[in-house]
Amino acid sequence: MTDFNNMLKQAQEMQTKMMDAQKKIEEIEAEGLAGGGLVKVSVNGKNHVTNVTIDPSLLVADEVDILEDLILAAHNDAKDKVQQKSADEMSSITGGLKLPPGFKMPI
Repeated sequence: MTDFNNMLKQAQEMQTKMMDAQKKIEEIEAEGLAGGGLVKVSVNGKNHVTNVTIDPSLLVADEVDILEDLILAAHNDAKDKVQQKSADEMSSITGGLKLPPGFKMPI
């Protein structure tokens, strides 16, 4: 019976750690860059864009497609950085145990 109680206690501790990690992940923010830093996009741990900065030199009417591509590239860069930071955070909680890609916490 003691082994079961220990397992239950460990599971509860892990759940608490996972909930704390989830909160930390939501607070993560990363900045993606494109065009040598002319376009910057910030994304948080919930994958929400929190800020976009565009250098005025890119505001040329007949080059809108270039600007759109740069915004997409900066967003994808920021999203990749947030995912890496999230994976690093989860790795510190799980002791390096690799979770499957796209694994969602059941909390």
